[in-house]
Amino acid sequence: MRLFRRAIPLALVFLTLGSVGASAQGQKIGYIRSSVILDQAPGRAEAEAQFDKETAGYRDQIKRMSDSLDAMVASFQKAQASMTAAARDAKQKDLQAKNAEYQRRSADLQQKAQQRQGELVQPILDKVKAAIEEVRVEGGYAMIFNADQGSPIVAVDKSLNVTDRVLSKLKGTTASAPAAAPRPSSAAPAPSGVTRPTSNP
Repeated sequence: MRLFRRAIPLALVFLTLGSVGASAQGQKIGYIRSSVILDQAPGRAEAEAQFDKETAGYRDQIKRMSDSLDAMVASFQKAQASMTAAARDAKQKDLQAKNAEYQRRSADLQQKAQQRQGELVQPILDKVKAAIEEVRVEGGYAMIFNADQGSPIVAVDKSLNVTDRVLSKLKGTTASAPAAAPRPSSAAPAPSGVTRPTSNP
């Protein structure tokens, strides 16, 4: 789900409880793999399914409008050679108006989808943040940072990984010792988002 997953990197800014640049000498620190946590967070799959269900109508509307506009453009391109200059100008203005309406409607539906996305994602992120804070407090960590792909961390002691402990908090289970290595994130299928198929009117 592109729109759902697109929100995650932005939201992760708020999940980082410490900064690598902060002075951590003599303090206990840990790290998480945020993608692993979010992939396995309770309620995530249900939220994505709900988002897909609710935005299916938006995608259908956009596709119908796009197909209609593309058909009008194709028809105009075939007929324009035999049209008078006045008729050609009028048709071009009509196509421009149709395209402007398509862009406006597409942006409106995109905004609605993103708003609904936030409503579905935020409760999950709040629980993840709370679980991270619980682990930090219980473990006496001065900070817990995100060492996922794209972070500025290039090397880290894997014994500091508390990802499984955070997941255990989220799932209501008892965690064992921190994992020796983070588990790879499994990418969920990403159905097409609310975007126009590539075509040039």
